[in-house]
Amino acid sequence: METPGGMALAKRFRLTRRLHMGMTEDGFRRLRRFAAEADLQEGEALSFLFENFDSVTDNETLVHRLRLFQAELPDRKR
Repeated sequence: METPGGMALAKRFRLTRRLHMGMTEDGFRRLRRFAAEADLQEGEALSFLFENFDSVTDNETLVHRLRLFQAELPDRKR
C-alpha cells in the first residue's frame, strides 16, 4: 500500500499471538542476546526471525544442525 505521494506505508506491527513455550537455557540466553544486540524485545526478535526465516537462514546449515539436534534430543531429555 502506498501514500498519495507514492511512499510505501509501514506494515503495522502488532503482537496478536501469544504462546506458552519451553526453551532451553542456552536458547533463551541466545534469544536475549540477539534481542539486546538488535535493540528489540524478545517477542519482537522472534517475530523478526520467523517473518524473515528464509532470508536469515542457510538451508544446508539448518538441515545439518537440525539433524544433530534431533539426534541429541533423547539424551538431552533425560
